[in-house]
Amino acid sequence: MFQNNSNLAESLHTASGETPVIPAPRSSPLPPLQDTFGRTFDYVRIAVTDRCNLRCTYCMPEEGVEFRHRDEMLTAEETLRIISVLAKVGVKKVRFTGGEPTIRKDIVNLVAGAAATPGIKGVHLTTNGLLLHRYAKDLLDAGLTGINVSLDSMDTDRFMRITRRPGVDTVLNNIKLALDTGFQRVKVNAVFMQGFNEDELERFTEYTKDHAVTVRFIEFMPFDAEQIWSTGDHFTSAETIVARIKARYPDIGPAPGTRTEHHTFKVPGYAGKIAVIPAFTRSLCGNCSRIRVTADGSIRNCLYSDDEYNLRQVMRQGGSDDDMIALFRKAFADKAIDGYEAKKRSDAKVDITQLHRGSMTQIGG
Repeated sequence: MFQNNSNLAESLHTASGETPVIPAPRSSPLPPLQDTFGRTFDYVRIAVTDRCNLRCTYCMPEEGVEFRHRDEMLTAEETLRIISVLAKVGVKKVRFTGGEPTIRKDIVNLVAGAAATPGIKGVHLTTNGLLLHRYAKDLLDAGLTGINVSLDSMDTDRFMRITRRPGVDTVLNNIKLALDTGFQRVKVNAVFMQGFNEDELERFTEYTKDHAVTVRFIEFMPFDAEQIWSTGDHFTSAETIVARIKARYPDIGPAPGTRTEHHTFKVPGYAGKIAVIPAFTRSLCGNCSRIRVTADGSIRNCLYSDDEYNLRQVMRQGGSDDDMIALFRKAFADKAIDGYEAKKRSDAKVDITQLHRGSMTQIGG
């Protein structure tokens, strides 16, 4: 499950046993990061903390999780070094996630550093929106390209039930603030859960009438170590969600979206758009371009894989940029063809009760 790379140099030895000479800095671009299936990875999601100010029921056990010690977490300098190294192999997009990234007091500096990195074209943030009012203008000025706000219900009681915390009005106000501040890309991520918020599909769609956001309905996928949501009772497929949208809005038409937004629509005359993401059925795996780095510095090549590659250890043992690139190439050479195969491999290795990470907040959103 957890891959120990305590001596990366040994893994880079030639067949004759000699350690290869690290080449001098190159003026020409390095080959892009690819897997054995020909996919190219140009988008990194970096968790900057495992802490969160919410306790969402499908993400974290009610009693919480054991957070990493501060010394185990990536520093700002290490985070920006990773971004700089990945830019050398063609990564163009960075997304900061958590936990909740706005808990970090240096989040504006991280955004500014990423935006200033040669080769990086877009810097994004995924947040629960509760603290966005503290940073919105500074984040825009620092170069933040877009904001995704996680919001599973606009109903006060339901929001409290799912997050175990109050604050829905604050989140809605901060979405509007992001738009008013001048962000051109504001998205609302709503995990679609049967028996919980399926009757808010119209409410979320109507929100796009007067708000220039993309509301993204995401297939439910439980990452609570207790697996209290793991039954099929709460799951609705992306195709079913699309069918419900089309039934309610028969004049809705297709609209441009990202590779992740497998289905994207726009109601005629509405300011915003609707998207549906098949996160659990994994029909988007063939277009995968994502790299994940956890807040404590491990590479994950798939959300559904429990294999990890300890990048923090490489850096703290004096590894070069080439050592870091070699580890990324190793991780993605090992990547499975899709999320089903990745999960099958992981399930064959370890019992779910022994997982290294028991919460989405420990993986990175």
